[in-house]
Parts: sequence; structure tokens; C-alpha cells
Amino acid sequence: MNQTVHSRRRVAAAKPAAKEKETSRTNDPARTMANILDVALTEFAEKGLDGARIDEIAAATQTSKRMIYYYFGSKEGLYLAVLEASYRAMRETEADLHLDDLPPEAALRRLVEFTFDHHLSSEPYIRVVMAENMQRGHYMAQSQSIEQLNVPAISAIEGLYARGRDSGVFRAGVDAIDLHATISALCFFNVANRHTFGLIFKRDYTDPAVVAARRESIVQTVLRFVQARVSP
Repeated sequence: MNQTVHSRRRVAAAKPAAKEKETSRTNDPARTMANILDVALTEFAEKGLDGARIDEIAAATQTSKRMIYYYFGSKEGLYLAVLEASYRAMRETEADLHLDDLPPEAALRRLVEFTFDHHLSSEPYIRVVMAENMQRGHYMAQSQSIEQLNVPAISAIEGLYARGRDSGVFRAGVDAIDLHATISALCFFNVANRHTFGLIFKRDYTDPAVVAARRESIVQTVLRFVQARVSP
């Protein structure tokens, strides 16, 4: 009898906590959505769009499939939201670099170093972008925001390049989008291919010394690409 009473008391004590947890999720949709996006990024990065499972994302976020579909509409909608959130996070951090406060060469160095560091610490982002390229940009083409999210990145490059060109530090004729592509390509490849490169050339791309050398090599490659030619 006593055991039954104690069991009932435990159940009764657990109910408010469970209710509070559910209410917390309901009353903070922004936090719930952010958590879903964070977990979904890893899921899509590891398994791709076809292999990812909404059930596993729901379980990992302590939500339900119905709630995920309520917020994002479908698995494809969640995948697109992950892409948008990934680009948004990068561009928002980029905006805090204060490139206008630095001399042109120092500003370009900071931008390259930031891109390198971001990609190095964000392999799931790299893998999801790779997956979307495998889809030939099909889902990104449906986005209403990704194109606009990337406008400030090009504007920042245009600004620092123009200052460098006008002061004679940078050569004329460099296209901002092409420069952005060069920076992205070098930093992206450093993460996307580090496993295969490491195996082929027996080099540990997680070694701090190797990382530092690769980082500086990419910085110097970009700087020398835009620097004004000095006459002999």
C-alpha cells in the first residue's frame, strides 16, 4: 500500500515538471526553432537531404515531427531553412569585423583569416553547402533571402578594395565577386578536402602548426593577388 502511495506521489511530482518543459518549448518558439536548426544542420551534414530523418531530429530536440512540420512545412523546408541560417550566421559575424576601421591590406587579411577560421570550425556548414552543390543549387534557388544575405559581403570587399586601389596599395582591375570567390575557394577547399589530402600526402591537417601555416599561405596568396605590381 505504501509503495503504491509513494508511486502516485512520484508521478504527481513529475507532471508539473513535464508540463513546465512542454510549456517552455511552446512559449519560446524562437529558441525551439534555433535548436531544431542546429540539430538539423548536423543531421543533413552527416546524411544529406535524402538520408536525414525528421524523427531523429525531433528526438534530439525533444520536440515532435508535427512541431517541426508546423515551423518549417516539410523536410525540404527545414533543409532550406538550415542553408539560410548557416549563411545568415556567417554574414552577421562578418559584419562585426569592422573592416572599414582598418587599412586596406589589414582589412583584407582580417577577412581572409575570418573566412579560414569560420570554415575550419564549421565542417557541417561545408558539408551542407557541398550537398546543395550536388543538388545543383535546386533548393537554394527557392530561397527568398540567401541572395540578399550575401550582398553585404560583396559590398565589404568592394569598399576595402576601392580604398586600396585608390591609395595605390592594390592593383586596378580586380572584380569583387571574383575576389570573394577566390577567398571562398581556398578556405572551402581547406576543409572539404583535408581528409583526402591528409591521407594522400600523409599530413595531419588538424596539427596546429600545419593549420597556422596553411592559414598564412592562403592569406599571402590573396594579398599578393591584389597587391599593386612594383616596377623593378
